[in-house]
Amino acid sequence: MKKILSIIFLLALPLSSNAEELFIYNWSDYIAEDTIANFEAETGIDVTYDMYDSNEVLEAKLLAGNSGYDLVFPSGSFMENQINAGVYQKLDKSLLSNLGNLDPVILEKVDAHDPGSEHSVVYMYGTTGIGYNEDELEARGGNVESWDIIFKPEEISKFADCGVAILDAPSEV
Repeated sequence: MKKILSIIFLLALPLSSNAEELFIYNWSDYIAEDTIANFEAETGIDVTYDMYDSNEVLEAKLLAGNSGYDLVFPSGSFMENQINAGVYQKLDKSLLSNLGNLDPVILEKVDAHDPGSEHSVVYMYGTTGIGYNEDELEARGGNVESWDIIFKPEEISKFADCGVAILDAPSEV
């Protein structure tokens, strides 16, 4: 993981106005606690690492202009709007020798947001799933075959005492 992250950090160096300092804006808890210190020790490059907790926070900062960040980590669904707004530089792919090692299936999915990966390199890819306790659902009369279990208050209230959590991310839900 450390090697992958170091490679990713190095991708941003041509974007930095000062190669001795790298400004990164990422989701909280996306890298190990020692990653920044290890990268700084290996490269001699100082890192300013700021974190955000939602796509909306990232987008507001980027669309306001002159964020000062060399490297950011948007979700695909938000990246398209940010590309259209002109907040990203195109990548010089001649400097990215490992692009050929990326999964073509994942790259095809990312193409929906950044055709040809002109502005981005896949860092992480994930999906949102639904988990449930089948016994609890059956005992309370829940029907997993219908979205009513989530979107109708009279249905979801049957599960209030055993716990229900929904992501605070409209594009994911």
